Amino acid sequence: MSNFYHGAKARQVATSVSTPVTANSGVVFAVGTAPVHTVGGQVNTPIMASTYEEAVAALGYSDDWGKYSLCEVIYSQFQLYNVAPVFFVNVLDPDKHKKAVAASDFDLLDGKTLLPLEAIIESVTVKAAGNESTEYTANVDYGLFYESGNLVLEVLEGGAIPESETKLNIAYEQVDPSKVADAEIIGGFNISTKKTSGFELVDSVYPKYSIAPDILICPGWSHKTEIAAILNAKAQSINGLFEAKALIDVDTAAVTYYSDVPEWKKQQNINSKTQILCFPMVKLGDKVFHLSTQAAGLMGKVDTDNGGCPCDSPSNKLLQANAAVLVDGSEVLLDLQQANYLNSNGIVTVLNLMGGFSLWGNQTACFPSNTDVKDYFISVSRMFGWVASSVILTYWSKIDKRLDRRLIDNIADSLNIWLNGLVSEEKLLGGRVEFRESENSQVALMAGKAVFHIFMTPASPAQEIEFVLEYDVEYTSALFAG
Repeated sequence: MSNFYHGAKARQVATSVSTPVTANSGVVFAVGTAPVHTVGGQVNTPIMASTYEEAVAALGYSDDWGKYSLCEVIYSQFQLYNVAPVFFVNVLDPDKHKKAVAASDFDLLDGKTLLPLEAIIESVTVKAAGNESTEYTANVDYGLFYESGNLVLEVLEGGAIPESETKLNIAYEQVDPSKVADAEIIGGFNISTKKTSGFELVDSVYPKYSIAPDILICPGWSHKTEIAAILNAKAQSINGLFEAKALIDVDTAAVTYYSDVPEWKKQQNINSKTQILCFPMVKLGDKVFHLSTQAAGLMGKVDTDNGGCPCDSPSNKLLQANAAVLVDGSEVLLDLQQANYLNSNGIVTVLNLMGGFSLWGNQTACFPSNTDVKDYFISVSRMFGWVASSVILTYWSKIDKRLDRRLIDNIADSLNIWLNGLVSEEKLLGGRVEFRESENSQVALMAGKAVFHIFMTPASPAQEIEFVLEYDVEYTSALFAG
């Protein structure tokens, strides 16, 4: 009698079409150095920031981008392009990358003296000038705080420092960003501490934040051969699932003329579809940026303008720049032929031709050796990576369900609906998915393996538009019109 029922009831079944999960696009993951000692920030920990204030609170800030490379990214992403979120990994360790500064006398002005931003608060010792046996106590006799690019020492009222005092003898330790080695940027897994560092931390972003970065940058470091190679390796497979683009800068200290860049590219073995090579640098006011930094911001802005989809090329879009320069500040002037020469060798550059300085170039670094359109056009290649990531995120929940006709139809139908939506939004020229018998053998299906074949065509950028002008003699008859 267990099946007996008297009355009305209802039950729910799974929807036959899955709602797609769209992958994020234009999300930057940056590794470098930041003045974390000024804010008690973390070392070798992925930090997600959605605003300028949030990034500065977590990492600190300085306009000395040569020492603190992540500050360049903070300024560009939030102040210039307003793109979020951004993931940062600082490798500058105040406990490790530091040096001692011998005691010396500092002048007091209105009860204050300035130490460099690099000075570490906890290491400061203060004594009376000319009487080193008299040592003063922090937070009792004097206070310390970071402000406007300095560590400020302020004499406190009621403390032991006399009001008439004009000098103090001060010793301290300071962070030394020059001690950060390439290996620390690259990172890895430490067997003894069981901790991950550097670029290896990109694999921890999705498990922690459920966001997969798709743009990897490392301004000030990416021009180095080994770091560029690691960037590329990580971009090819994040978490073994997601593809990204590694933005690499040409070393403008070593390569100062545009025609020498292709040879440098060959020597550095930069030739992958997941690499975008940038030359030269750009300048806005008195601030100099690596082109990779601004290119990352521009790509994120263009994606955001397209609803979070990388269907449009960043080329011929305005950068936040008023000059193209080398690392020493020397101006670089490229005409169209020179810029196109760089493009023809798979190098993205800067062109000031129509209305301002624009990013110029549609090719990834695999061009011209690889002429597969899905690999060498930046926007097309990114679309393939974005669709792949979206499909993985959407159908991961289907893993380990029964491989039956209902599951196959669910995946195929929902995918086709999503692809049709992208077509109607003009983000694809066309797209469809098929479950082909020729690609799904009985042995594979018995083993629980199913293959869905996605056909898709992102629009290529209109790289060349030609207008043919011809003199038509027939129009001379207009001279006789009444």
